[in-house]
Amino acid sequence: MATTTNTPPPSTAAGATSGTKKTKAPKTKPESKYGSTLLLPKTGFPLRSEAATREAGYRKRCTSELYPWQRENNPGELFVLHDGPPYANGHLHLGHALNKLIKDFVNRHRVIRGFKVDYRPGWDCHGLPIELKALSELRIKDRSHLSPMDVRTVAQASARAAIAMQKEEFLSFGIMGDFDNGYLTMDKDFETRQLKVFYEMMNKGLIYRANKPVYWSPSSQTALAESELEYKEDHKSRSAWVAFNVDQPSKNVKDMLPKDASLQAVVWTTTPWTLPANRCVAVHPKLSYTLFHAKDASNPANNNTVYLAATDRMEEMKTRFAPIQTSEVPASTPSITLEPIGQVLGEDLVGSQYKHPLTAEALPFITADYVTADSGSGLVHTAPGHGMDDYKACWPLGIEAFCPVNNVGRFTADAGVALEGLQVQTEGTAKVLEMLQEKGSLIQEQGYVHKYPYDWRTKKPVILRATSQWFANVGSIKEDALKAIENVKMVPDSARRRLEGFIHSRTEWCISRQRSWGVPIPVMYEVETDEPLLTKTSVQHIIDTVMEHGTDAWWTLSTEELLAPEYRNNGKNYRRGDDTMDVWFDSGTSWTMIEEKMPRPHLPFVADVYSEGSDQHRGWFQSSLLTSVALTGKAPFGTLITHGFLLDEKGFKQSKSIGNTVDPAVVIHGGKNLQKDPAYGTDVLRLWAASSEYTKDIAIGKTILTQVAESIRKFRNTARFMLGNLNGFKETDQIPYEELSRLDRFMLSEVYQFSKNVNSAYDEYMFNKVFTQLQYFTSTTLSSFYLDVIKDTLYSDAEKSHQRRAIQTVLFHTLNAFTQSIAPLAPHLGEEVYEHYSDCFKNPQPSVFRSGWNLDRQPEDWNNAVLRDEFSVLKQLRAEANQLLEQARTSKDIGSSLEATIEIQLPPSSTEESEKLGQIVESYADDLKKLFITSDVTVVKAGQQVESSTSDYVRDILVPRVGSCKMVMRKATLHKCPRCWTFTSPEPEVLCPRCGPVVAAIQT
Repeated sequence: MATTTNTPPPSTAAGATSGTKKTKAPKTKPESKYGSTLLLPKTGFPLRSEAATREAGYRKRCTSELYPWQRENNPGELFVLHDGPPYANGHLHLGHALNKLIKDFVNRHRVIRGFKVDYRPGWDCHGLPIELKALSELRIKDRSHLSPMDVRTVAQASARAAIAMQKEEFLSFGIMGDFDNGYLTMDKDFETRQLKVFYEMMNKGLIYRANKPVYWSPSSQTALAESELEYKEDHKSRSAWVAFNVDQPSKNVKDMLPKDASLQAVVWTTTPWTLPANRCVAVHPKLSYTLFHAKDASNPANNNTVYLAATDRMEEMKTRFAPIQTSEVPASTPSITLEPIGQVLGEDLVGSQYKHPLTAEALPFITADYVTADSGSGLVHTAPGHGMDDYKACWPLGIEAFCPVNNVGRFTADAGVALEGLQVQTEGTAKVLEMLQEKGSLIQEQGYVHKYPYDWRTKKPVILRATSQWFANVGSIKEDALKAIENVKMVPDSARRRLEGFIHSRTEWCISRQRSWGVPIPVMYEVETDEPLLTKTSVQHIIDTVMEHGTDAWWTLSTEELLAPEYRNNGKNYRRGDDTMDVWFDSGTSWTMIEEKMPRPHLPFVADVYSEGSDQHRGWFQSSLLTSVALTGKAPFGTLITHGFLLDEKGFKQSKSIGNTVDPAVVIHGGKNLQKDPAYGTDVLRLWAASSEYTKDIAIGKTILTQVAESIRKFRNTARFMLGNLNGFKETDQIPYEELSRLDRFMLSEVYQFSKNVNSAYDEYMFNKVFTQLQYFTSTTLSSFYLDVIKDTLYSDAEKSHQRRAIQTVLFHTLNAFTQSIAPLAPHLGEEVYEHYSDCFKNPQPSVFRSGWNLDRQPEDWNNAVLRDEFSVLKQLRAEANQLLEQARTSKDIGSSLEATIEIQLPPSSTEESEKLGQIVESYADDLKKLFITSDVTVVKAGQQVESSTSDYVRDILVPRVGSCKMVMRKATLHKCPRCWTFTSPEPEVLCPRCGPVVAAIQT
């Protein structure tokens, strides 16, 4: 049956439903006796997905059955996407879903292309979050009596329960992988490989112990790596401007001082609690420093005091020495006058000594290149026990890293009786400021808002604290690491600069943690000297022990059993260490599983792809790179894919505390109120992820999910129409390309371009471009054009006519390209579509993922640029015709477009452009009525006489760069065919010249 430009979309015309509204199939007129002779679409493919129930029927064939099949049967090379392990802690959130779906898109595309994909999901099982959860499950108020094994036993059980739960949730996302042989960082074989990495790095001199400042979390009571920090931009500190009494100035300085003057060095600190650990004051050797009086007319006694600060900071000094303006101190109070008396270079200050402002201990001035005059006073309070720059400046001079702070962030007795036991960042800071005030050393206290590191797990501020920790020497391998990633593909490109930046700025990696739940650092210590026993023999013996008993052996076996035999009777007493390894060292050695099980020494990388969130540039990406380069000299990844984080529809970061999170389980299965939170199914969740520009932060919410659900409904509509019209068609029924009409060949040219674009987008891991291509192809290329134009032929021509078979040939190739394109993103829909037309193939497969990928090898004959240019013009003319038809329809002169005819009047061919338009229109004259969906189209050349009427609808048309013409619409003069409804019959109720022979053949 021919259709009009205002008819429903293809599948609706075939009796489908649209959204929640039911649209009845088009009916023939009750008196029509030809309805049964029309070839309307016929398919068992349902319009409604009913995903919550129907997807389950396709799940196994595209996941648990597909994975082992492709490993055994796919002919291509091995492709390894290595999974970054999520924490085995709690239910999965939408970030987990996004991450796993991106990986699944990559894997499925490779499977359908014939690669042997290896994907083993992993879980990070150690670390503080799991330990804290285990401790909370014990429900014991006094935990001091808990042994490490008490904690480890509960933590392991908690992790295993979380893994079982998360595994089922991952499977609900339609993830394909080897879930039965995934990796757990707490498995014995994993822990053994991890210890071997430690052993190899130790042998290369990359592991060492040092008493130096590290990020320390009082709330977690453990050292932290940079990757375990997050920074709060509005942290508030009580900063202090302090006078350090220089009682023994160097000769150059002393010669400038007035007789009997006292010299006070002005020092600024944002962490007054570190002052008890002060060991020197640092200056820049080439920076100019000014000695000055701060004259106060109201207090002449202070005028014999000389202060010292950087010359470039004198304007700042005016502010710091000025009286604080309060209601008690009127604004008219005279300000302090600064009177310079001389200048010296920083190097001239070396040799001076000052009295510690709290203890009066004599301490020196030193030089340091990191000192600047950009802030503060240009003189830096230096506490090597609380700052890495301070430590580096002091260590070569033999100045110890003094740290009078314990593991819960309280002052020890070494800080003095007045401070012992006080929490350094709160009451300890207040007490230090009070003591400075009492001693007359506090020039000014200043509130200061700045960026400050916080423990990413507890959300509490951290401190820098010197303790004996184990480190990996990153500085000696970072150049090799940078070289190893030169040829790594980065998605997006900006990820390269980010990762390189983190590597450049890093010199060491604190790998020790003060926890029970983790892999022990395999070191014994002499009881008397605390010297570590770290030899090949000792560490290898511990590795062998762990290989046999697991890491619990570190806490369950005796010290003698853990000692290598040669150290058991050497006259020394040993104790085992109580440090465990940083969890980033755990997960950062996961590449060893691939290197051991699937070695590919000919490649410059271990795994083909790593993909995680952008925070992993500081975490897993970096720890994997450093350990891999240290042992193998090559990067662990050939391609690095980085995705962003999740936002709500208003652009705010998703947070449980705000209540703006979206639960993936609710998206799939629906909420308690299905009207409010419908069950969209897995493919909608997957297509949301696919439609997102994942290299940036990604928004999700109810409106966005509704839009994605509408897109998948349109995909189903389009697929259903093609399936319905391929009813009875076999691959052997195809019409050769050279016998296809130009319209059909144009459509194959569009399929070629679509396939090329989709293939390129998959190769570049740009899944949102695949989604966009699918949307445009189904809505614009197919539904709005080709499928609309061919309905009349499909419905009304003889079933096996050459023209109808030609269209079915095109639909067969089009549907195949569509199904392959969407399958990696929405595998349940892909399988369902493929199932409903697989009998068209000579050799149907049980899964679309076994059918092969031909988007990268569509016949080059299809790529017809001339046809694309010509149909670009024809589609513009079609749009102009639709404007005329709509104008007549609005005026109620016509209803269906089939009630109209179109006349195209060509102007004289005065230019090359107008000649080109005329050539195209004349060449396609016999096809225009089909393209315009009218009962007739005539072409009138320049100079031919034309008839006009006041009832005509006329439109002057300009097609840019092609030419112009005039288009006239008139009502059809022939009669309506009772079968196809075109106005092409010579008499009322008589079949048209096309339908007559078709019906006669059916009746005979």
